[in-house]
Amino acid sequence: MNGAEAMVQCLLEEGVDTIFGIPGVAIAPFYEAMYENQDKITHILVRQEQAAGHAASGYARISGKPGVCVASSGPGATNLITALATAYADSIPIIAITGQVASTLLGRDVFQEADMRGATESFVKYSYLVRNVNDIPQIFREAFYIANTGRKGPVLIDIPCDIQKMTLKKEFSYPKSVDIRGYKPNTKGNRQQMEKVIESINKAKKPLICVGGGVILGQAQKEVRSFCEKFRIPMVSTMMGIGVMPKKHPLYFGMLGNNGKPYANKAVAGSDLLIIVGARVADRAVPKPDELERKVSVIHIDIDSAEIGKNMGPTLPLVGDAKDIFAQLLEADIQIDTSGWLTQLEEVKKTTVDHRVFSDRLVNPMTFVKTLSDKMDKDAIYVADVGQNQLWSADNYIMKEGRFLTTGGLGTMGYSIPASIGARFAAPDRQVVTVCGDGAFQMSMYELGTIAVAKLPMKIIVVKNRYLGLVREHQEKVYDGHYFGTQLEDYPRYDSLAKAYDMQYFEAWSNEELDGRLDAFLKADGAALMVVNIDSANNTK
Repeated sequence: MNGAEAMVQCLLEEGVDTIFGIPGVAIAPFYEAMYENQDKITHILVRQEQAAGHAASGYARISGKPGVCVASSGPGATNLITALATAYADSIPIIAITGQVASTLLGRDVFQEADMRGATESFVKYSYLVRNVNDIPQIFREAFYIANTGRKGPVLIDIPCDIQKMTLKKEFSYPKSVDIRGYKPNTKGNRQQMEKVIESINKAKKPLICVGGGVILGQAQKEVRSFCEKFRIPMVSTMMGIGVMPKKHPLYFGMLGNNGKPYANKAVAGSDLLIIVGARVADRAVPKPDELERKVSVIHIDIDSAEIGKNMGPTLPLVGDAKDIFAQLLEADIQIDTSGWLTQLEEVKKTTVDHRVFSDRLVNPMTFVKTLSDKMDKDAIYVADVGQNQLWSADNYIMKEGRFLTTGGLGTMGYSIPASIGARFAAPDRQVVTVCGDGAFQMSMYELGTIAVAKLPMKIIVVKNRYLGLVREHQEKVYDGHYFGTQLEDYPRYDSLAKAYDMQYFEAWSNEELDGRLDAFLKADGAALMVVNIDSANNTK
């Protein structure tokens, strides 16, 4: 068995059935080994390497196991960096395999040599440069373990092309266990800290839980939701935490932050105990953390100790896995009456007025998202891109039993189409709907080719306002409407583009025709592209 064959065998041992990538000479030995195993692992040829990383991310978030992406050396590998940074910011487990120039040529600046370990140092959880072919099984076993334990994230395996061709000097054996010195993720939660958490909850009069994406990544939705329901503790979420609790649940008070619900922010400000779970307390969620920590007692629960206290000093830190911790808290002796607090929050919610005014021309973006979510399947996957479309989606999407995917940490435009492709391969029987702005769409519209070749019944909606909308909005408010470098005009011709990729095409110009067009779009056989025209003057807040 040579190194490339060992790489494929490692993927099979890890249960990998789908990978996303683009070949090149430096990774060609691996592709030759894949050729002999194409009945066991499906390879999806994307049109640009960044898309391979985003597709692996979408696959990981829906399947619950690491996504795998592959690229060649040099520009092929460096094209992956943005996708790796995106996954790192959102704690998504990805294994990125990149070809490298021959090990004898490393450090000589030869054709298509790029120091991938150095280039990705701040964007991966860990990285390997394979120098010994016999190390491949151990490296792959560790990479998958690191990516999918503790605070999850991307791991890079950079492997020179000559190593892929070398023969293993011993029989292939895949390690059954992993023991990495210095890497021992804590999952249970310190017992003494747990007792202090319970004591703090029992003392609270106005407790509030704030959930982030870590709750979903840790598959702790059921435990956290059950905890809130058992002890009648209200919840708010970050954007990445959307879906932990149904939007219409009486204990859910919306997404907090700059672009969240005003009553969610008022709930945070009015609480006397804020329990943050699986969230980094970033600036979009909590713009002024110093002020908040002076007013409110804070319990911060996270699998990653480095996240606790990084942006806001907690009164009480607790390191551990949310699923384990809340399973314990469900059995704890907690005696708390929140009826008055819940009544107060309901009154705040009812009396909070949305002062936003949307144009009566074309389609109202809030009406569009609400109508779409109402028509989608119960277990559908809604994938939002970045920009105004993301904020309108997060604000108005009413999820039933499905998932809401977006990129929150890095805010990478062009994420949604490839991530949707990955999600579709992870859940081929579920409806996947992509929503993106016309700016974001043009950053990954080349992946319509991937959709066409794979014959995926993807449903893609472009919210078209002929601008880089969120930047235009910023220029309006901060720079006195000096719109510069943000005009997209009226290109591309979406109907022609849909025809070029054998997609059915739909378009809506008004609220009155939106209902019928969405029905036809969602019921269409095969892939479909729909343009929803909105007034460029519409803002998110």
